Amino acid sequence: MVKAIVGACWGDEGKGKITDVLAEDSDIVVRFQGGSNAGHTIINQYGKFVLHQLPSGVFRQNITNIIGNGVALSPENFLSELKYIEEGGVPAPKILISNRCQVLMPYHKELDGLEEARLADQAFGSTKSGIAPFYSDKYAKIGFQISDLFDDKDAIYQRIDHVLGLKNVLYTQLYHRPPLDREEIYQKLMEYKEMLAPYVADTTTLLYQAAKEDKTILLEGQLGSLRDPDMGIYPMTTSSSPLAAFGAVGAGGIPPYAIRQIISVVKAYSSAVGAGEFVSEIFGEEAEELRRQGGDGGEYGATTGRPRQVGWLDLVAARYGCMVQGATDVAFTVLDALGYLDEIPVCVAYELDGEKIDYFPPTAQLKRCKPVLEVLPGWKCDIRDIHEYDSLPENAKRYVEFAEERLGVPVTMVSNGPSRGHIIYRKK
Repeated sequence: MVKAIVGACWGDEGKGKITDVLAEDSDIVVRFQGGSNAGHTIINQYGKFVLHQLPSGVFRQNITNIIGNGVALSPENFLSELKYIEEGGVPAPKILISNRCQVLMPYHKELDGLEEARLADQAFGSTKSGIAPFYSDKYAKIGFQISDLFDDKDAIYQRIDHVLGLKNVLYTQLYHRPPLDREEIYQKLMEYKEMLAPYVADTTTLLYQAAKEDKTILLEGQLGSLRDPDMGIYPMTTSSSPLAAFGAVGAGGIPPYAIRQIISVVKAYSSAVGAGEFVSEIFGEEAEELRRQGGDGGEYGATTGRPRQVGWLDLVAARYGCMVQGATDVAFTVLDALGYLDEIPVCVAYELDGEKIDYFPPTAQLKRCKPVLEVLPGWKCDIRDIHEYDSLPENAKRYVEFAEERLGVPVTMVSNGPSRGHIIYRKK
């Protein structure tokens, strides 16, 4: 059975924890898109870890972890992450990288920073991890697949020359920087070849066979529905698709019909890192208190350290996110963070140009929307030690069920704390 674990909204929902928990009963975990531009925070018996490229199954020794062909792979970051978890006492995981995966080059990161600086106050809020330039090159067909690194020298130089013919116009004419050097790029590619050789495999065939044999495969997405370049808050989106439907492409070898369960992760309140429309956002001391209470160690970006935008649960956005994901289940996370509130506002609709709407509009209209709030009673206690849904305070259950009714998707998991043990399964 293939299961996709994806974000309903802007990201930061807790997908890493849900993947880590479900990996216990799985055979394979696959990261299918994105790169080092977002982090998945996981707390388990080894400690607290933030993963950027590694699949969140690396803490389980019984499974195979795969970096799929849809990922923007930074070889340096990949090796440093492996070292990071092993220095944290985690046994070396079994990990494979698709031979169709493409490498993120140093000039991708440099170009990302140069473009954000050029855009100034019109910048996209990039993490400067090179993601947009990487995916631009991939679809312009001037990227480097890992398999290219094992080609003959002349063929590699030919590809480099083609890349430089385009890149050096940008470097010299737009950014007024020295041109890229042909030999330096070749040497960097050879470094990457040596770094990655022990991990590279034909994961497409491996996954096809695993799906055919009905192995349990988790497809782990990065960010969430509202950062999708087609269905999200364009142009303030990421550059790859965080949708479950893309999992079959970004993992490689997975037939679309094999994805039988889509777990859309919905946070009990809203948060986001990066620019873009956020209708239920709150500000000032109210926001700072939610930021302090939220997550483990507060609402600050796992990659950037930036304070996250925070706001009340936006059921318009989350319902839309679940819809475009094709969610079969919802994992409702960080419920414990709201225990300090006497009353909890929830965004149940938008006001657009004086009209009340319950749908999520495109960005041009979204930026004119205001939240329509409904207030629910809080439960005013710590719920982290509760392991059964029926043992939750009545108002906490009411909050979950209020969200579930409006999402239109069953809530089958509730996360009530940061670690593996803080999970409540709910039968539907």
